[in-house]
Amino acid sequence: MKPSFHPSDLAGIQVRPSRLWTQSLSWVLFIVGIALYVNLSIARHKENPDDRVAPSAAQLIEGIKTAALQPAEEDDPLDSGASLWQQITHSMLWKDTVASSRRFLIALVLLIPAVLLGLHMAVFPYFGAAFQRFVLFFDKIVALSLLPILFIAFGIEEWSKIMLMVIGVAPTLILDTCNIARSVPREQVVKAFTLKSTNLDVAYRIVLKQVMPQIIDSIRLNLKPLALFLFAGEMIASTDGLAYRIAIMRRHMGMDIILPYVLWVALLLFVMDALLRFANRRLHPWYQPL
Repeated sequence: MKPSFHPSDLAGIQVRPSRLWTQSLSWVLFIVGIALYVNLSIARHKENPDDRVAPSAAQLIEGIKTAALQPAEEDDPLDSGASLWQQITHSMLWKDTVASSRRFLIALVLLIPAVLLGLHMAVFPYFGAAFQRFVLFFDKIVALSLLPILFIAFGIEEWSKIMLMVIGVAPTLILDTCNIARSVPREQVVKAFTLKSTNLDVAYRIVLKQVMPQIIDSIRLNLKPLALFLFAGEMIASTDGLAYRIAIMRRHMGMDIILPYVLWVALLLFVMDALLRFANRRLHPWYQPL
């Protein structure tokens, strides 16, 4: 005889929802959010048919077409006979996405030395003694307060924005990597030396390989801070980029462009996060995150 089911069991700790329930519930909040926005838009357009704060579905579709198929105001217009691909690759959304993505990816590459420094601080005592207090102090400096200094040192072009991203995230990533690497049991290090491993063997073949999945997770969690510093730099001094376009549209109350841009940025970060999770599972199938 099957045990009786009680609604309170749905909140039980031991309950494991089926795959169907998991997939269904994951969309509930999205649907609720869309429904609330639609109701808000309808209510505002009843009061003011020209309302621009909560664009209707038709206005949003038109804004997406404008962003994805038309050049920016500062660029030359396309010929009337341009193909769809030419329209896309010369659109303001394409231009801004390429500009922001380039800055974002360069900053990610420049964070690799931060990971290696954190590893060395954990494994080599003299590195830890030399760098840890300085990194702890530097981590407490508000990165945005350094923006005027970066503009003076690097100018208002690309490198000031990239360095803002690196300086804003690197100290946290260094300390996180150091703490993760220090969690490796000391017995494994001693065992490696008994097998005639060198210092670099222990650092890179024992410790780094073991903590790499957690470091990738740490990078995943820092994607949003990276985007935040990128947006700060682009909004203050830039001539292209996703945040620059949002700032320009804000002056004209162009919510039909701003909302698609905001959702596009969220989608790009979501896809990058998913790619890192996928790579982590494929490269480290033994890793079981908590």
